[in-house]
Amino acid sequence: MTPTATHPPGGLAADAARLRAALLDHYRRTAPPLPWRGEADPYRILVSEVMLQQTRVETVLDYYGRWLERFPDFASLARASEDEVLATWAGLGYYRRARLLHACARAVMAEHGGRLPERYEELLELPGLGRYTAGAVAAIAFGEPVPAVDGNVRRVLARLEAEPEPTDAWLRETAASLVPAEAPGDWTQALMDLGQRVCTPRKPACQSCPVTEWCGAYAAHQRAEESAPGPEAFPAPRARRAPRAETYALAVLHREGRVLLERRPAGGLLGGMWALPE
Repeated sequence: MTPTATHPPGGLAADAARLRAALLDHYRRTAPPLPWRGEADPYRILVSEVMLQQTRVETVLDYYGRWLERFPDFASLARASEDEVLATWAGLGYYRRARLLHACARAVMAEHGGRLPERYEELLELPGLGRYTAGAVAAIAFGEPVPAVDGNVRRVLARLEAEPEPTDAWLRETAASLVPAEAPGDWTQALMDLGQRVCTPRKPACQSCPVTEWCGAYAAHQRAEESAPGPEAFPAPRARRAPRAETYALAVLHREGRVLLERRPAGGLLGGMWALPE
């Protein structure tokens, strides 16, 4: 059953102060300690945000400290070879993130004297920094009141507004209407934390949610029959492409304990990685 919206976008803004106070209080009381929370170094904040993209927090915990030991700042990362960067990233997946972070470090050193730009619009000009990463870094590292919308925030906003099909423009407008002028970094992390730990995709913990009072999806479900879609139905699932089967032939050439490898093309699957010849 497809959920339907109960009120127009932007309705949360009318009571934004109370909603923000409730969520920030919950976040500051209950958020688990993580090595990048409370961090002031823009480089470390950027590293954490890039690593956390499409990756579980538990996985990133194993890599974050090791990465900073090897590359403690933009200068050390910019000096490193791509092979060193990829070797340190190995196992974290989505290797394009590592290459773009490497390119970003080199741009920061070459164009900004080793200091990360402090404004959202300037951050967007760096390699690998899209709207989400630039917004998160601008808010957390520099206190700029700009939104950052990842998958968790998308889900939270869609449920709060009971919006079944949130567009990118709708998400940016709605998220921007809620960002406080003070402590935007805490607010950004609070929204993401809510999506990670409470407003989860399949089994949201509505009874322990600090913002249930403002949740349009929860209210609609409570007013309707039990068969009506609950908050987990928001947002509606995105249409997925059918998987495409591909077959590859690999050559295994070995001599005296050595195996021949070749570097894969930069684009595509596992781009730039060493692999058996295809």
